[in-house]
Amino acid sequence: RVFMGTNELVESFAKWIHQKLSGSNIWDRDRSSRDKTPVEVAGGRTTVVHDRSSAHAAAWYSPKRPREEVGRHFKLDECRVWMRLHFYAMRKTGIMEKSPSFADYYVRFIGHFVSVYEGSAPMFARESLRWSENPANVEKYIRNGRIMKDVLGRGYS
Repeated sequence: RVFMGTNELVESFAKWIHQKLSGSNIWDRDRSSRDKTPVEVAGGRTTVVHDRSSAHAAAWYSPKRPREEVGRHFKLDECRVWMRLHFYAMRKTGIMEKSPSFADYYVRFIGHFVSVYEGSAPMFARESLRWSENPANVEKYIRNGRIMKDVLGRGYS
Protein backbone atom coordinates (compact mmCIF):
# COMPACT_ATOMS: atom_id res chain seq x y z
CA ARG A 1 0.00 0.00 0.00
CA VAL A 2 1.28 3.43 -0.81
CA PHE A 3 -0.03 4.57 2.57
CA MET A 4 1.92 2.01 4.59
CA GLY A 5 5.54 2.17 5.50
CA THR A 6 7.81 -0.39 3.84
CA ASN A 7 7.89 -2.68 6.88
CA GLU A 8 4.11 -2.59 7.24
CA LEU A 9 3.65 -3.47 3.58
CA VAL A 10 6.15 -6.32 3.79
CA GLU A 11 4.49 -7.70 6.92
CA SER A 12 0.98 -7.39 5.50
CA PHE A 13 1.99 -9.06 2.22
CA ALA A 14 3.77 -11.86 4.09
CA LYS A 15 0.66 -12.49 6.20
CA TRP A 16 -1.55 -12.52 3.11
CA ILE A 17 0.72 -15.08 1.44
CA HIS A 18 0.88 -17.15 4.63
CA GLN A 19 -2.92 -17.19 4.80
CA LYS A 20 -3.27 -18.17 1.12
CA LEU A 21 -0.73 -20.99 1.43
CA SER A 22 -1.74 -22.33 4.83
CA GLY A 23 -5.47 -21.75 5.16
CA SER A 24 -4.94 -19.75 8.36
CA ASN A 25 -6.76 -16.49 9.02
CA ILE A 26 -3.69 -14.46 10.09
CA TRP A 27 -4.19 -11.77 7.42
CA ASP A 28 -7.94 -11.47 8.14
CA ARG A 29 -7.28 -11.13 11.89
CA ASP A 30 -4.66 -8.45 11.24
CA ARG A 31 -6.95 -6.64 8.81
CA SER A 32 -9.66 -6.25 11.46
CA SER A 33 -7.30 -4.25 13.68
CA ARG A 34 -5.86 -1.98 10.98
CA ASP A 35 -5.97 1.76 11.23
CA LYS A 36 -9.29 3.02 9.84
CA THR A 37 -8.14 6.62 9.52
CA PRO A 38 -9.14 7.95 6.10
CA VAL A 39 -6.25 8.61 3.72
CA GLU A 40 -6.13 11.25 1.04
CA VAL A 41 -6.33 10.18 -2.56
CA ALA A 42 -6.19 12.24 -5.75
CA GLY A 43 -8.44 15.24 -6.02
CA GLY A 44 -8.39 15.85 -2.27
CA ARG A 45 -10.82 12.99 -1.65
CA THR A 46 -10.39 10.53 1.20
CA THR A 47 -10.98 6.82 1.57
CA VAL A 48 -10.55 4.17 4.25
CA VAL A 49 -8.12 1.44 3.27
CA HIS A 50 -9.42 -1.73 4.90
CA ASP A 51 -8.67 -4.63 2.55
CA ARG A 52 -6.81 -5.58 -0.64
CA SER A 53 -9.41 -4.08 -2.98
CA SER A 54 -9.55 -0.73 -1.21
CA ALA A 55 -5.73 -0.69 -0.95
CA HIS A 56 -5.39 -1.20 -4.68
CA ALA A 57 -8.01 1.43 -5.46
CA ALA A 58 -6.17 3.86 -3.19
CA ALA A 59 -2.93 3.05 -5.02
CA TRP A 60 -4.55 3.69 -8.41
CA TYR A 61 -5.80 7.04 -7.14
CA SER A 62 -2.68 7.92 -5.15
CA PRO A 63 -1.74 11.60 -5.16
CA LYS A 64 1.85 10.34 -5.58
CA ARG A 65 1.10 9.14 -9.12
CA PRO A 66 1.62 11.43 -12.09
CA ARG A 67 -1.64 13.26 -12.84
CA GLU A 68 -2.11 11.47 -16.17
CA GLU A 69 -1.86 8.07 -14.45
CA VAL A 70 -4.31 8.70 -11.60
CA GLY A 71 -7.06 6.10 -11.71
CA ARG A 72 -5.26 3.87 -14.19
CA HIS A 73 -5.13 0.25 -13.10
CA PHE A 74 -1.83 -1.59 -13.09
CA LYS A 75 -0.74 -2.71 -16.55
CA LEU A 76 1.28 -5.62 -17.91
CA ASP A 77 4.59 -3.80 -17.74
CA GLU A 78 4.08 -2.90 -14.07
CA CYS A 79 3.07 -6.47 -13.25
CA ARG A 80 6.23 -7.75 -14.90
CA VAL A 81 8.39 -5.34 -12.89
CA TRP A 82 6.61 -6.42 -9.71
CA MET A 83 7.13 -10.13 -10.45
CA ARG A 84 10.80 -9.65 -11.33
CA LEU A 85 11.50 -7.81 -8.09
CA HIS A 86 9.38 -10.24 -6.12
CA PHE A 87 11.29 -13.24 -7.46
CA TYR A 88 14.61 -11.48 -6.91
CA ALA A 89 13.61 -10.97 -3.26
CA MET A 90 12.65 -14.66 -3.06
CA ARG A 91 16.10 -15.61 -4.34
CA LYS A 92 17.75 -13.33 -1.78
CA THR A 93 16.03 -15.25 1.03
CA GLY A 94 17.61 -18.51 -0.17
CA ILE A 95 14.30 -20.23 -0.84
CA MET A 96 15.39 -21.28 -4.33
CA GLU A 97 18.23 -23.37 -2.89
CA LYS A 98 16.44 -24.52 0.26
CA SER A 99 13.32 -25.75 -1.49
CA PRO A 100 13.28 -25.72 -5.28
CA SER A 101 9.90 -27.46 -5.32
CA PHE A 102 8.36 -24.76 -3.12
CA ALA A 103 9.96 -22.05 -5.28
CA ASP A 104 8.43 -23.65 -8.38
CA TYR A 105 5.02 -23.75 -6.71
CA TYR A 106 5.41 -20.16 -5.54
CA VAL A 107 6.16 -18.88 -9.05
CA ARG A 108 2.93 -20.51 -10.24
CA PHE A 109 1.08 -19.08 -7.22
CA ILE A 110 2.25 -15.53 -7.96
CA GLY A 111 1.53 -16.04 -11.66
CA HIS A 112 -2.03 -16.99 -10.78
CA PHE A 113 -2.66 -14.02 -8.48
CA VAL A 114 -1.06 -11.39 -10.72
CA SER A 115 -3.86 -12.06 -13.20
CA VAL A 116 -6.12 -10.02 -10.90
CA TYR A 117 -4.29 -6.96 -12.22
CA GLU A 118 -3.60 -7.97 -15.81
CA GLY A 119 -4.91 -11.09 -17.51
CA SER A 120 -1.86 -11.57 -19.73
CA ALA A 121 0.69 -11.21 -16.91
CA PRO A 122 0.84 -14.88 -15.81
CA MET A 123 2.59 -15.88 -19.04
CA PHE A 124 5.55 -13.75 -17.91
CA ALA A 125 6.03 -15.38 -14.50
CA ARG A 126 8.79 -17.75 -15.67
CA GLU A 127 10.50 -14.97 -17.63
CA SER A 128 10.43 -12.85 -14.48
CA LEU A 129 11.98 -15.69 -12.52
CA ARG A 130 14.74 -16.06 -15.15
CA TRP A 131 15.36 -12.29 -15.06
CA SER A 132 15.85 -12.45 -11.28
CA GLU A 133 18.57 -15.06 -11.69
CA ASN A 134 21.09 -12.67 -13.26
CA PRO A 135 22.69 -10.14 -10.86
CA ALA A 136 23.58 -7.96 -13.86
CA ASN A 137 19.86 -7.37 -14.43
CA VAL A 138 19.41 -5.99 -10.92
CA GLU A 139 22.54 -3.85 -11.25
CA LYS A 140 21.20 -2.41 -14.52
CA TYR A 141 17.82 -1.75 -12.89
CA ILE A 142 19.52 0.22 -10.09
CA ARG A 143 21.82 2.09 -12.52
CA ASN A 144 18.73 3.11 -14.53
CA GLY A 145 17.21 4.82 -11.50
CA ARG A 146 15.18 1.73 -10.53
CA ILE A 147 13.42 1.70 -13.88
CA MET A 148 13.21 -1.39 -16.08
CA LYS A 149 13.58 0.21 -19.48
CA ASP A 150 13.30 -3.16 -21.21
CA VAL A 151 9.76 -3.60 -19.87
CA LEU A 152 8.12 -0.30 -18.92
CA GLY A 153 5.99 1.17 -21.68
CA ARG A 154 6.21 -1.99 -23.76
CA GLY A 155 3.66 -4.63 -24.58
CA TYR A 156 4.55 -8.26 -25.09
CA SER A 157 8.21 -7.83 -25.98
